[in-house]
Amino acid sequence: MSGTDIAHRDHVSLLFRTHYLWLHASLCRYPDSSSYAEDIAADTFAQLLSAPQEIAIREPRALLTTIARRLIYQLWRRRDVERAYLMTLQQHEPMLSPSPEALAQHHQALQMIDAQLDGLPEKVKATFVLSRVHGLTYPEIARQLGISRRSVSDYMTRALSRCLTTHTSITRESV
Repeated sequence: MSGTDIAHRDHVSLLFRTHYLWLHASLCRYPDSSSYAEDIAADTFAQLLSAPQEIAIREPRALLTTIARRLIYQLWRRRDVERAYLMTLQQHEPMLSPSPEALAQHHQALQMIDAQLDGLPEKVKATFVLSRVHGLTYPEIARQLGISRRSVSDYMTRALSRCLTTHTSITRESV
């Protein structure tokens, strides 16, 4: 750390001790920023501290106010984007979300698959779920589970065989 860096840090530290409470109080007056006043005040001094070089500050309160206002405007812009995104999601959600009946059918199907795979090793079950439910390819499954592609193929054969056997026995019992 150079002498300039230490001098700059000491100068910002002095400004912090001298003006932090004033800046915090003035930020509390901005609408919708009083809950973030501490964060904005701290970020203001952090930006001042991260300046690439020591700058001569003739009017510290004016500089601190300018930096803080920019941070507040960034916060407001970020909130506007978030609000717009949430509104877009709400508008499209009815089209994207399945009906309660569809959810119940999916839940029943998953329970039936779980019952059919009961007793198989976890990697066999995981392989089947990753393939059939999540739509992963065999190479993707192999990478995710840390197994060979051949093992993925064997596990899928084993799981499908179990499902077919269970399905056949259920069909015979119902007849």
